[in-house]
Amino acid sequence: MAQPVLALGAALLTLSGSVWYVPALADLRAGDDRPRSGRDTAAACVSAWGATGVTAVLFLVAGPWWVPALTAAAGAAVSCGFRTRAAVRRRREAEETARHWARLGSRAPAAADRSRTGRTAFAALLAAGLLTAAATAALLLTGGPTGPYWLTAAVPATLVALFLLLAATVAHPPAHRPAKGRPGRL
Repeated sequence: MAQPVLALGAALLTLSGSVWYVPALADLRAGDDRPRSGRDTAAACVSAWGATGVTAVLFLVAGPWWVPALTAAAGAAVSCGFRTRAAVRRRREAEETARHWARLGSRAPAAADRSRTGRTAFAALLAAGLLTAAATAALLLTGGPTGPYWLTAAVPATLVALFLLLAATVAHPPAHRPAKGRPGRL
């Protein structure tokens, strides 16, 4: 009974992920019009969502539970490999851009540096939230029927929402506003 439900969940998750993998497919099709780091990032996105789709099908057709689990783990490993290569290439591209700006006698715009640190913080916190939610869901599922089944979905969803809120707050802090009142007065 659990595998058809997991298949439906993975299929819906894959369908909802189209907001990420459809633009990534467009980046891959663009070829040399996109930087190599961008294409590697797109390949990481497509491989992760592709593994989720394949896992959804395997939940329906494969007998033992470990077949879809290994497929999901392999997809995550491939995606992490592409993402790591993209980060290395992005750093090299940034260094090359800085060298080009230095030859021109100028400095690269600093806005790119600030936005990159915000994106990195956001991605790290979101990944931590997703991993925490997955581990929590796995613990709740393997622990047996100790409570209502809706709790198995609600707790991880709440964890993801909290980490998403934290990531958004850290990545985009509120603008500093001057104190009200007269200047120089505490």
